[in-house]
Amino acid sequence: MAVTYELLNTCSYSRARRGRLHTPHGVIETPVFMPVGTQATVKTMSPEELKEIGAQIILSNTYHLFLRPGHELIREAGGLHGFMNWDRAILTDSGGFQVFSLSSLRKISEEGVEFRSHLSGEKLFLSPEKAIEIENALGADIIMAFDECPPFPAAREYLKDSAERTFRWLKRCKEAHRRPYDQALFGIVQGGMERDLRRESAEQITSIDLPGYAIGGLSVGEPKPIMYEVLEYTTPLLPKDKPRYLMGVGSPDDLFEGVERGIDMFDCVLPTRIARNGTCMTSIGKLVIRNAQYAKDFSKLDPNCSCYTCSNYSRAYIRHLLKADEIFGLRLTTIHNLYFLIELMKKIRQAIEEDRFLQFKKDFYTSYGYN
Repeated sequence: MAVTYELLNTCSYSRARRGRLHTPHGVIETPVFMPVGTQATVKTMSPEELKEIGAQIILSNTYHLFLRPGHELIREAGGLHGFMNWDRAILTDSGGFQVFSLSSLRKISEEGVEFRSHLSGEKLFLSPEKAIEIENALGADIIMAFDECPPFPAAREYLKDSAERTFRWLKRCKEAHRRPYDQALFGIVQGGMERDLRRESAEQITSIDLPGYAIGGLSVGEPKPIMYEVLEYTTPLLPKDKPRYLMGVGSPDDLFEGVERGIDMFDCVLPTRIARNGTCMTSIGKLVIRNAQYAKDFSKLDPNCSCYTCSNYSRAYIRHLLKADEIFGLRLTTIHNLYFLIELMKKIRQAIEEDRFLQFKKDFYTSYGYN
């Protein structure tokens, strides 16, 4: 397989696990947070800066790259790695979430999804085969199967039909996959918030031997306790010798709760999105740097952080940049937030190795203000 998983440690009092993903573009230490580079770029960040803060793998979006600039152009450029000058691992989603979020612009059938481009209004069609064709052209190390991501809440009958369709689409994705030697296809478990439907979906999806599996359909508006409950009973249904990926999750508490339940991989636009709005994750909790109280605060953004931003600039300066709509301000907050989460995952990995994950979680929650 193009990607293999190596389990190194498991915590004594939780399902938290420490492992390694071996990919065509390097080894990834897990649990890992993946910055999102939707359109072949992590907003405001250069590939060199991502490497400096320790990013091991980034995610790009099939739907957006299909619309612009087009997968054939990216294929000509040598795939995403050559196109964006990134020599570490890449994961591409299938575009399913984006297509299904266009509820007023799409129509689902067994064959696939007819939708209108959010850019031009042009009518387009995405099937499992087309999604895989695009992902094969993009050339990411890990590619996701085309699935149906139901909203929350949703009727049980709809959830059942969509999960079963996702399984049928996965079989078509695997059949259409032309690069299994250097691209790992991951399947996605669906089923909404229904325990028995999650179990059925997990049984179906894992009946197909794949390099890894994801849990989809969470962080779509449901209360966090419900998401954690679904993870509690779904994660153990996935193979222990394969990576487990929780899609679209990236707040510190969600990372801890996911890791505690055995998740290895996470991604989310949250850290970069809130950074552009002036919200920073720090070791002492969230900090809204735009607030007036920081106008004359010449201390560093986070007293316990050594990122480029915190090593060089004050809260007052960063606030000034954001209030003045200067792009450099967005870059500084983005660098900090991504560094913060990547360093947090590094500390989580160390805590798992030393079998003190739950204590580390407790201490972090106290300092961050979750308790």
